Amino acid sequence: MHFRTIAEHAAALRTGEYSSVELTRALLERIDKLEPRLNAFSALCPERALSEAERADAQRRAGTDLCILHGIPYAAKDLIDVEGMPTAAGASFLADNVRPRDATVIRRLADAGMVLLGKTNVVQLAYGGIGINHDIGTPHNPWHERPHLPGGSSGGSAVSIAGGLVPMALGSDTGGSVRMPSTYCGVTGLKTTVGQISRADVFALAWSFDSIGPLARSAEDAAHVYESLQGASPDDAATAGRPRHDVCSLLNEGVRAMRVAFATGPGFDSSTAEAVNAVQAAGAVLRDLGAEVEDVDLPEIRRAFESEALRRIMGAQSWIANREIYEKHHDEMDPIVADRLAMGRDITSEQYLLLQREMVRLRNEIEPAMSGIDALLMPTTVGAAAPVEEVDATLDSYFEFNLAAVRNCHVGNLLNLCAVSVPCGFGGNGLPLGMMIYALPFREEIVLRLAHAYQKATDWHRITPDLTWAET
Repeated sequence: MHFRTIAEHAAALRTGEYSSVELTRALLERIDKLEPRLNAFSALCPERALSEAERADAQRRAGTDLCILHGIPYAAKDLIDVEGMPTAAGASFLADNVRPRDATVIRRLADAGMVLLGKTNVVQLAYGGIGINHDIGTPHNPWHERPHLPGGSSGGSAVSIAGGLVPMALGSDTGGSVRMPSTYCGVTGLKTTVGQISRADVFALAWSFDSIGPLARSAEDAAHVYESLQGASPDDAATAGRPRHDVCSLLNEGVRAMRVAFATGPGFDSSTAEAVNAVQAAGAVLRDLGAEVEDVDLPEIRRAFESEALRRIMGAQSWIANREIYEKHHDEMDPIVADRLAMGRDITSEQYLLLQREMVRLRNEIEPAMSGIDALLMPTTVGAAAPVEEVDATLDSYFEFNLAAVRNCHVGNLLNLCAVSVPCGFGGNGLPLGMMIYALPFREEIVLRLAHAYQKATDWHRITPDLTWAET
């Protein structure tokens, strides 16, 4: 039961194999058993969960079946407001930050009948790509007894799925924070286009890049969640006028005649041989399914990789968004996070405006450059997750690993591309590898369609970790 997809749970609920209450209780029991070792959750809401599950069961008995998500449990990253629960954003000094209402994304999933189990751990203030939290503890990547990087900043969300604690968890992605944890933990993660899903009542890092997306066991599951979350909302101006995408009806259209390209160059040059080989093998699967797969080395992508715009704009915006927290809690903050915020403070207004101009130019270049190309493929990260103790040995090693981890993901945030990361193999250390599928902004149906076709033809996303070490 614990490693079933949303689609599989939905089928069981509809046939009466088990009820939403039974499923919810089973997952809460598993969380209680494994959480001391996995550290995936910052807080649970069992009373709310059981109430929502009881409501879903009552609706189903009355003949109301809202959608495939009806009665399915999930978790939300601890940047997303939930009424009556703190949004601590991975910081012990924000543990009393109890929120007055649900975020829009939580309300939309409630309208779909989903059951919220709790909130997942995150890198402090969401400012880190490898998942280490020196304050409240780092989520434990389920694939190895020895602590390995879970990815960040949505590490708890990825760990909760990989550990069989929930079938889906919400994350956010500013510089790769959905995709990196998805790769390191062997799950599927959707980075949505900024402007497609409301970010109202979500802790901000950098508003030009912040986006909300699901982490799940499959692309099919992610597509169903995306359909419920997407669309214009009056509480986030970035979504104004955005139409809804009917992505699920296109999932099974196949990939024949779709033009897919390996984004050779920086996205491959810095990656390990095993990561490159896994992505090339995945591309061969898409070719066998009928897609036209070729190599391209786009100068526009190279320029985006070389640009400092994302890192420095993110720094400036994160300083503005979190200045009050910095000034009040500087002495309590993780020094790495505090230093990164302070670097953003030092960016001048002239520098910021020039960086914004560069970002606009790069975004304007990419659409004509990808004319005739449906999607780009590259490794999500340069390799599999490394042991935490090696990464966290020194400040230099931390930043070296963090910069390597975010490299291939940052380019997508800078260009506002949508993306999905899917498991595509394992490294020599036995931990997962991931392939990233990029498409132009607001073309989520393309990346999900390709990911779904790939997952129908392969079983990488169905392989689960041996958690014997955590169960004892």
